[in-house]
Parts: sequence; structure tokens; C-alpha cells
Amino acid sequence: MKWREFFPHKELRYPPSFCAKVISCGAIYVLQSYLLWRQNDCHTNNLCNTCLWELIIKGGKTESEALELLKGTCKEEKNNLLFENFEINYQKLNEMFRQGSCILKTEVIDVVKHNENGSPVRRLRKKLRIVHSKNIAGISFWNKHKCLRNELGSFSKDIAKVEPDFLKSFQFEKRLMPSTWIVIRIDGCHFHRFSDVHEFVKPNDEQALKLMNSCAVAVVKEFQDTVFAYGVSDEYSFVLKKDSQFYQRRASKIVSVMVSLFTSMYTMKWKDFFPERDLKYPPYFDGRAVCYPSSEILRDYLAWRQVDCHINNQYNTCFWQLVKSGKSKSEAQNFLKGTLAGDKDKLLKQFGIDYSKLPVMFRQGSSTFWDKGDIIMINNNKPSDENSQNKVVIEHCNIIESSFWCAHPTILNA
Repeated sequence: MKWREFFPHKELRYPPSFCAKVISCGAIYVLQSYLLWRQNDCHTNNLCNTCLWELIIKGGKTESEALELLKGTCKEEKNNLLFENFEINYQKLNEMFRQGSCILKTEVIDVVKHNENGSPVRRLRKKLRIVHSKNIAGISFWNKHKCLRNELGSFSKDIAKVEPDFLKSFQFEKRLMPSTWIVIRIDGCHFHRFSDVHEFVKPNDEQALKLMNSCAVAVVKEFQDTVFAYGVSDEYSFVLKKDSQFYQRRASKIVSVMVSLFTSMYTMKWKDFFPERDLKYPPYFDGRAVCYPSSEILRDYLAWRQVDCHINNQYNTCFWQLVKSGKSKSEAQNFLKGTLAGDKDKLLKQFGIDYSKLPVMFRQGSSTFWDKGDIIMINNNKPSDENSQNKVVIEHCNIIESSFWCAHPTILNA
């Protein structure tokens, strides 16, 4: 959503994705060492990149020639190269480039309202502030920002050097069990509010579901180890093949990169599905990784999600029909409490709705996968005459029964 604010004349050609890792800082000195390491890394990389691109753009070197010229040079030599060859004083470059950025929560006195007599009512509030500072791991920086000391503690002394290997020992790298199916399940966070604010049709907004499917297609295409995905409502489960070595099976990186791409795609594709509606604020999703040792257990998981799709959709269809008929939300909930599937079917028929004839996407969810010349199943589980080679397809069909998997043997044999 922010791209246009900073690049008003440049199109975002494809969405970014980000990977993350967890660093467990059990003591304040570990946090201090980590911050020093990251800021030193910022300086080292920026100095090297500044030299590299000056040599390429102004010096006329190729990238390989520039890299060879910089190989083995120390910090002083790079500084001299910039000054003598390009009249650049590195210390006068933008401090954000050299030092990176810190985002702090600072306490400020803010006017929250006015009394009847017009006098302001002030409260202590926290506001975000972006800071660029030379040494964020130093005592002086920490003492300058009271919020850091209050929330994180104080540094006992300044440190000048840190060993990266020491800090890497604190990285939490959960590697997923080998030779198992990896399922990355993505769920929308606070999507009830998001759907209300953006006026989604209840109980199912077809365009919103198609947007989710479009994002899933992008994820499947981007990450080739993804062999199947199943989605319903604001969730999607992505299945990675058993022998996948994607990010060396590190859970945090796999989850973060897939969730971030899905979220980026959702924001980027919004106007494709809601051309007349502005995205008022960006959605966000959480994710988790689960391993399943056999195809049978994996199919049980997917069957569970499809059964859940049916149960939730039938309930929600009844619920919103009752609300539309004049009942309050609490009255509708109480009315449906303890009812069985048959009771709900009868209720819907009173509203003139045959549940079995509702759009199959609402009742059975969406399956997204690479079609590799298998028999394509259409909604009623009958073979289609159309075959498409090596493309990602979206089907709305029964994945609980064996017929789907028999028609698409390459999915579980990937």
C-alpha cells in the first residue's frame, strides 16, 4: 500500500517477500551484541556497495572487474578509493545509508480531547519515531531514550567488537523433520473486522475468495516445491513435497517467506478483484508449519479442512439468513445452538435455499495445484475432456474421496 507514496511514477512489477529468523536474547548483553553486529554489518555492506556501484557507474568497470578490484580491501582503502577517485567523503553520506534505521516507541504528552469549556485533556501516549544514530549499541544512545531502558533494561558498558559466531549460537533454527510432507497453513488475522470494514458479502464474498485463490496460485508458482494447496475463507494450506530442501527445511524462513509473499500478493491484486473499492488498510496473516509423515495422514489433514469448510459454511449460511430475516446476531447464535446438519438444511429450505446447489467453491473450498497432464476433475467429480500441461489450476471438488487423488497421482508422487 505504501509503494505509491515513495515511488509515485514507478510501477510495482511484482510483490516482494521476506524471510525471517528468531534470535533468542536471554540477557541484555546478548541484545547489545546483536545490535552492534547488525549495525556493523550495515556499515560494512554499504561501504562495499557504494564503492562497487561508483566503480561501475562512474568508473566504467564491469561488475566482475569492480568486485575483483575490491577483493581483500580494508575499510580505509575503500574510504580512500571513494575520496580519491570519486571525491566522495563516506562520512558525509546519508546517515540512514551508513547507520540504518531504528524505530522506537517514545512517550509523549498528547491532546486526546477537549473539555466542555474548551480546555485540552492531555494523556501520556506512545508514538513511533524513526532514529538514525551512530552507535545504537552504546550506553549514550540507550540512556538518551528512556523508553529503551524502561522496557529492555540498561547496558552496563560499551562494547567495541562482537563475534558473529557468538550471536549465531542464539539463533533459533527449527528444522522440520526430514522425509515428511510439510504443510504451511496461513490464516488471516482479525479478518472478521477486515471483512466488515471492506464490506464483504456475508456469508461468502465470491470476489474475496477469488482473490485468496489468486494469491495461492502466485505462491504455488513462486515456490516450486509446493505441490498442492487448499483454501477456504481466510485460510490456505500449502503442501511442500516430502523431500523438499527449501531453505534447508528451516521452519521460520519457510513460513515467513510464504506468508509475506501471500500478503504482498493480496495487497497488490486487490484492485483486480475490487476495482471500485479502496483497500483501507492492509491485511495480515499468521502461519505455522506442520509435518505429516505419510500421504494417508496428509490426506486426513486435508479432509479435516474440507469437512470444516462444509460445517462452517452451512452454519454461516444459516446464521446470516437469520440475521437478514430480522434476528440479532446473538438471537441467531442461540437459535442455531445444538442444531445438526439436517436441521440446518431444513432451515435453509424455509428461506428457499437448497444448500447442495450453492456454489461449490463455498461448500468445498478451493484446491490449487500443478496440473501435469493428469485427468482434470470438475465440480461433480466427473473427468473433464480438457487437459492442460504444467500449469497451476484451481478446482472446487471433493478431495476427501480417493477419486480426486487417483485422477491426479502426480501430486502425492511429487
